[in-house]
Amino acid sequence: MVIKMKECEIYSNLKVPCGSKIVIRADGRNFSKLSNDLKLERPYDTNFANLMVGICNDFFIEFSPEFIFTFSDEINILLSDIPFNGRVEKLDSVFASFISGSFTKNLFKNFKDNSLYETLKPISFDSRIIPLSDRGVFEYFKTQQNEAWRNCLNGYSYWKLRKEFNKSHTMEILNKKNSSALHEILFKRGVNISELPPWQRRGIGIYKKEVSVNGYNPMKNKKVISKRLKIHIDWNLPLFSKEFFNKNSLNI
Repeated sequence: MVIKMKECEIYSNLKVPCGSKIVIRADGRNFSKLSNDLKLERPYDTNFANLMVGICNDFFIEFSPEFIFTFSDEINILLSDIPFNGRVEKLDSVFASFISGSFTKNLFKNFKDNSLYETLKPISFDSRIIPLSDRGVFEYFKTQQNEAWRNCLNGYSYWKLRKEFNKSHTMEILNKKNSSALHEILFKRGVNISELPPWQRRGIGIYKKEVSVNGYNPMKNKKVISKRLKIHIDWNLPLFSKEFFNKNSLNI
C-alpha cells in the first residue's frame, strides 16, 4: 500500500469555527529569564514596551487585523479577515513564528548593547486560537485589560518590596494580600498607582484611526484635505467600553 504523506499530517484539516470571531493570543516563552538576561528595568521597561509595540506594528502591516492589545509579553490579536482558509495549524505556526522573528528584529532596534546578545537563547512565542461570539470579544478584551491592571499592581508591589527584603520574605509579605493591602504597601513607599502611565496600568492598543491628510488637486488647482486610515499606537487607552470601540470604528 502506498501511503500519501499528506494524509499523515495530524489536524491538517482542522479549521476555525465558521462565522466565529477569532482572537489570537501569543505569549513569550521563558521571558522571566529573558528579562534578566536583557537587564530590564523592573517592573516596567520602556525599551521592552517599544519592542512589543514594534512587533504589533509589523503584524498589523503584514496581516491587517482589526485590533491588537498588548501588555507585558502578551499580544492579543482580533482578526478582521481570517487567512490561510482558517486552518488552525497554519494560523498558530505562522503567527507564532512571525512574532518570534519580529521580536528578534525589534530587539536590535531597541537594545543597542550588543554584548547582551552573546548569551541570549533563541526567542520563541506560543500562539493559541480563541473563537468568540460578538459579545464574547468585548468581554475578552475587558478581561485581558483587567489582567494588565493586576500585573501592574502586583509588579510594583513586588519590586518595591524587593528593594527592602529578599525574595522569600517579599513573597511572605505579599501572600494572600488583596488589592487594598497592595495599594497601602505602595502608598507607604510613595507610589500612587492611579498616577502611573496609562500603558502600564491598561496596556497598549494598536488599531487604524482616521486622520486628515493635506493634498493637492491638480484638476481644480487647489489644496484638498482627504481622510486616510493610519495605524495608531494608543499608549493612553481608557478602560475598555463599548463607546471606545464604537468611537474608533472597531467591530467589537
